[in-house]
Amino acid sequence: MYLLGYDIGSSSVKASIVDVNTGNIEASAFFPGSEAPIISHKAGWAEQDPQSWWDYLRQATAAVLDKSRLDPADIKAIGISYQMHGLVAVDRDRQPLRPAIIWCDSRGVPYGEKAFSDLGAEKCLSHLLNSPGNFTASKLRWVKENEPELFERIYKIMLPGDYIAMRLTDRIATTVTGLSECMLWDFATDSPAAFLMDYFGFPESIIPEIVPTFGDQGHLTAAAAAELGLKEGTPVTYRAGDQPNNALSLNVFEPGEIASTAGTSGVVYGINGEVSYDPLSRVNTFAHVNHRSGHTRLGIMNCINGTGILNSWIRRNVAPESMGYAELNELASRAPVGAAGVSILPFGNGAERVLCNRETGCSIHGLNFLTHGREHLARAAQEGIVFAFQAGIDIMKDMGMEVRKIHAGHANMFLSPLFRHTLANVSGAVIELYDTDGAAGAARGAGIGAGIYASPSEAFATLHVIERTEPDAALTAATAEAYALWQRRLKAELSAL
Repeated sequence: MYLLGYDIGSSSVKASIVDVNTGNIEASAFFPGSEAPIISHKAGWAEQDPQSWWDYLRQATAAVLDKSRLDPADIKAIGISYQMHGLVAVDRDRQPLRPAIIWCDSRGVPYGEKAFSDLGAEKCLSHLLNSPGNFTASKLRWVKENEPELFERIYKIMLPGDYIAMRLTDRIATTVTGLSECMLWDFATDSPAAFLMDYFGFPESIIPEIVPTFGDQGHLTAAAAAELGLKEGTPVTYRAGDQPNNALSLNVFEPGEIASTAGTSGVVYGINGEVSYDPLSRVNTFAHVNHRSGHTRLGIMNCINGTGILNSWIRRNVAPESMGYAELNELASRAPVGAAGVSILPFGNGAERVLCNRETGCSIHGLNFLTHGREHLARAAQEGIVFAFQAGIDIMKDMGMEVRKIHAGHANMFLSPLFRHTLANVSGAVIELYDTDGAAGAARGAGIGAGIYASPSEAFATLHVIERTEPDAALTAATAEAYALWQRRLKAELSAL
């Protein structure tokens, strides 16, 4: 018995087939082989053709079926993970009216900012838990103002995962989790955000049917089954945005647990068991995959743009030529905790939400030309990234979240022992590493939604810890001192802006 998971990204679409009993990935594939194109007619715009996602999905499905040699009838459920915050608008014939406006498109920013100002911070934050910002609702407002004739033809709006589910099942639907990432879910009324829709001038009918994140979301149509080589009637039983799904993939469901990634940019996504918000809107908050009425589970997300990109800059520009990342990690470990007084603020890759959307640039503090070398800069870079993560975790704590455990994939910055130990020592949390990915997580999610697994704990019983890092009592004081110095330097930098 097997499960099929899809991960609809902006770079590629990945498919994975997972064995229900062992949890093993029987086959996986992604398309295209090089990064998928993004249409950008103007600066700050980013669009993709929804049909291209379907084409990549079809190719990935063919590849995993060929690799696994499975009978498609043995695939018992399908799950979907997808790039968050996109906008797909379709007419009554279910045809996209325009290219999708995807997550990294910034044209909605002025509309979100004006809504935040006009409606008031307290109203938006207490109901949406975020500023309307550059989320899907603000992108739709841009369409209404700039493409009014097209807007009048919109039958339903969808997120990228909703569009793929529609192509699979011919059912137009979304989830509470999805609406929360659009800024179209009101946590105070536990219903679609009528006040924001009224403000933006959206009809209620534009919202699709709401289905559970886990459960019956439709069945594979004969046409889709024939196109994909799958069995007609196979149920779609799970969908979620990429960050909530990444947390699910890492078995993060309960308050106090955190899922983290640290690639080019980095994310700390923690689960809170109560409805709360940051008054300065320095983090994003969405309904987590297991959130439901009477069972509050919110994902609080801190995204740091300057993560692995800083470490790679250090490797290219500071480390000896041809030094690899493993050697760079060893070089960094030669410096003491706190890098002998050197601090790096890793904010050199655009504006940062945790800094209230300010752009400070990356800066190095405390450098002494006589006493500091490459090893101090290498360590200060990794510590600076960790401290930026911790700044978000501190906000989560202020919102009522108790941090106990951080789950991460065995990849990127988490391959560095120094990085893991610094994060454990400054946060006080245990770090656990796992070997999984978004498509495999979506497959397990489908197993939960189909009732094949009785619970998330059963679904992830076969997901084993690769490595575990606990706080080191001998180093926590020195790490806390280095973090305090980093915070003072950041405060001084921000006050000078």
